[in-house]
Amino acid sequence: MINNFHKYIPKNAINGVQSLIEQHKINLKIVNQRLTKHGDFRQLPNGEFQITINNNLNPFQFLLTLIHEIAHHTTFEKYGRIRPHGKEWKQQFQYLMLPFLNPSIFPNQMLTPLAHYLKNPKASTDSDVTLSLALKENTAGNGKNFVFELPANCTFVFKNKMYRKGEKRKTRIECLQLTTNRMYLFNQNTEVILKKI
Repeated sequence: MINNFHKYIPKNAINGVQSLIEQHKINLKIVNQRLTKHGDFRQLPNGEFQITINNNLNPFQFLLTLIHEIAHHTTFEKYGRIRPHGKEWKQQFQYLMLPFLNPSIFPNQMLTPLAHYLKNPKASTDSDVTLSLALKENTAGNGKNFVFELPANCTFVFKNKMYRKGEKRKTRIECLQLTTNRMYLFNQNTEVILKKI
């Protein structure tokens, strides 16, 4: 029923998470990284419910993603099938996150952006640049850079395709895909590989 999740989350969150998993009879599966999502919640053909979380997340991302998915489960228990990230889910997510919003679990530099995000949580934490950077402790993965850090007009690789960094629009950055000559909007916190010339 419970995959060994203890090593994936902050130590002071273990008891609270254990309690939620047991209370809601959650089948938790930790899986290899998926590029399009950090986690998901689904009903299996046998009627049981399963939550999957990527194994490459740091403890703070893992905990937030897990509570996000448990909120889908509790929303389904309470309301049945409804809009995935509607007001009912937001209320459940806020309620479930409250006990974890403290400095013994999240470092102080994460608490303010996290509290701000939870006022109106979105489908993805990555859409909140401030929170996403705080959860990553403002450090991109090994050998990578955040798009916003790169100089203008430089070339970079993202998902095996070459891009040139352009102008910043409100919250996103225009980047030209060099093979197709099409313009794409990137989140500022997208992790990419700078192409050295």
